[in-house]
Amino acid sequence: MSENILSLPCGKNERLRVLVHKMSQDVRLQTLWRCANVMAVDRMGYTDHGPVHVKIVANSALKILRLLIENGVVPSVVKNYNLTNEDAEVVTVFASVFHDLGMTVLRKNHGQYSIILSLDFLREYLEAAYDKEKAAILCSEILHALATIHDGDKTPLTIEAGIVRIADALDMEKGRARIPFEAGKIDIHSVSALSIEKVQIERGTEKPVNIQIQMNSSAGIFQIDQLLRPRIKNSGLEKYVHVIATIKGAEEARIIERYEI
Repeated sequence: MSENILSLPCGKNERLRVLVHKMSQDVRLQTLWRCANVMAVDRMGYTDHGPVHVKIVANSALKILRLLIENGVVPSVVKNYNLTNEDAEVVTVFASVFHDLGMTVLRKNHGQYSIILSLDFLREYLEAAYDKEKAAILCSEILHALATIHDGDKTPLTIEAGIVRIADALDMEKGRARIPFEAGKIDIHSVSALSIEKVQIERGTEKPVNIQIQMNSSAGIFQIDQLLRPRIKNSGLEKYVHVIATIKGAEEARIIERYEI
């Protein structure tokens, strides 16, 4: 089992580095990720919900969080509990890592099952790294993020939860769509999913976070408009995030060159 399976840029956050290492070595967690993919990919024909997906989400979430902090946005655990930016990174990564564990049980309402399956892990990891008070605070923040990632009717009330809600939707490159589509079937779902070539998160000029999406067909707009746009609008972070989607190819450029949120 690779100790670098999550491959996260922990930087100077030594506590996060230790926790990520523990997660990468946890046989039980690795097995649940595999079970999530058996349910999602093998049984239901959906896209990956296992270790590759959570690594992509965690990396995207960390990048967004750090860009926001660079631009003076204060994470909720810092504002409300006087904790640190490094603690906010732990919340963001843990919510990213555990958000799809519920796929091992059922697709419908899998966010609720993720909360149940995450509790033991959260207690074990957090209480080994923090005193009981801080561990309890971080656990509550992570659970809030888990409860609001998937459900459009539940608005994230923290910066960290809003970030993970957006980051989850950004795993859409080269057919890795979060909107399920049937493999081999040609319809708007499959065509749009396969139209997304590249997703990049960059430092913005108009807003702190600039998300650049490159498409090979204007059909990719379906993925952006049906999934990413609602996630951003219901994240609490709309004023900080700018999305620019461009279509490469001369013929497509005559239809639409640029799409922005």
